[in-house]
Amino acid sequence: MPRSMTGFGRGEAEGHGKKFTVEVKSVNHRYCEVMLRMPRGMVSLEEKARRYILSRLARGRVDGFITVEDCAEKTAVVKVDKVLAASYYKAMEELISNLGISSGIKPEHLFSLPGVFSLEEPAEDIEAYWPVLEQALTGAVDGLLDMRSTEGVRLQEDLLSRLELIRVVLKGIEDRSPEVVEDYRFRLNQRLQEWLKDSTLDMNRLMAEVAVFAERSNITEEVVRLYSHIDQTGETLGMEEPVGRKLDFLLQEMNREINTIASKASDLQIAKAAVEIKSELEKIREQVQNLE
Repeated sequence: MPRSMTGFGRGEAEGHGKKFTVEVKSVNHRYCEVMLRMPRGMVSLEEKARRYILSRLARGRVDGFITVEDCAEKTAVVKVDKVLAASYYKAMEELISNLGISSGIKPEHLFSLPGVFSLEEPAEDIEAYWPVLEQALTGAVDGLLDMRSTEGVRLQEDLLSRLELIRVVLKGIEDRSPEVVEDYRFRLNQRLQEWLKDSTLDMNRLMAEVAVFAERSNITEEVVRLYSHIDQTGETLGMEEPVGRKLDFLLQEMNREINTIASKASDLQIAKAAVEIKSELEKIREQVQNLE
């Protein structure tokens, strides 16, 4: 079943005191391209997250948004800069001595000075968060793939209906093809009769001209190949694997065949039918751009 390249998914997971939320959305793209936005402190996990998404998708531009929340209390560590405190104390004593005032330096005088005390967050093992992030990624990508599959079913139905229309029109071309030669023979005979009113018509020459035209305008091979490409396209649309690139190739081949049919047939009805087929092929091509 083909999948669309357009979709959205969201996943959440908690563990190790963190809550990860992942949102991913994808749009059409010739290749698979992943762009992630995540907190600066978690960038060491970015490449793992990108590789995970690439392992699940074949085509499309994917934008991912990863947010992290603390869901457990964190105990900060109090740090004392003893060297700085000693420098403060020495400077205060020198100032008091120079000013000739009595010393009254108390501990609280040092405690309020900037830099003596500081709070440090405990060191985090970022790699330990990967299983939690992976779980959130899995939920988001699963949701994205579900939406892409649902859209893919709709596209598949539309494409199959257009293929069936092409098949019907092509059958009309196939049925018309023998009549084109007969019409040419009839018109040629009429023209020759007018030109040679006082002479005898050379039937051998007439048949030779008709034979040359029939050979030049024979579209049997092109019709057979076009039927084959239609069948292959229908089969491809039933595959579980990514099919976008294969369908691109088949559409190119179908366009090539119908253009050859239109140029060789030299018939107004077939030319109109060829235009109708090319119009449907263009609509199919636009839809295929949405498939993975």
